This record gives sequence, structure tokens and C-alpha cells, in this order.
Amino acid sequence: MDREMTDHRVELVAQAIYESQPQACSWDTEPTICREHFRQCARNAITLLDEDIGVLLVALREATAERRVGTTGALV
Repeated sequence: MDREMTDHRVELVAQAIYESQPQACSWDTEPTICREHFRQCARNAITLLDEDIGVLLVALREATAERRVGTTGALV
């Protein structure tokens, strides 16, 4: 796998993990140090899950959607 694809995968997983947090705001407005923390979490998850990382992404997106529906009564 080339570096660009790996970096892209890390970024997707980092954002998904970040967005699953109850206090999540906009990823783009987070300080670099915060985003780098979630990127490191993503690298660890990718290493542990290897090919199953797609399952994690789907699960995190579903959890985020459910949290938003539960909080507001409708998808945001």
C-alpha cells in the first residue's frame, strides 16, 4: 500500500474516532495537537485491525449517527 493511501486511511479513521466522541466539534477547527492524537489512535487501530478497519469505520459512523439521533431526535 502506498504512503498516500495509508495517510488517507489514517485520516479517515482518525476523523471517525474523533467524531464518535460526545464533545466532538468540527475536525478542521481542532488544534493540530488534538488531531495528531487521534491520528495516532487511528494508526494503532489500523495496525491492530489490519484488513478489518472497514468494519471499524462503519461501526463508528453508525454510533455517531445514533448518538446524534438520540440527542436531537433527528439526524443532524
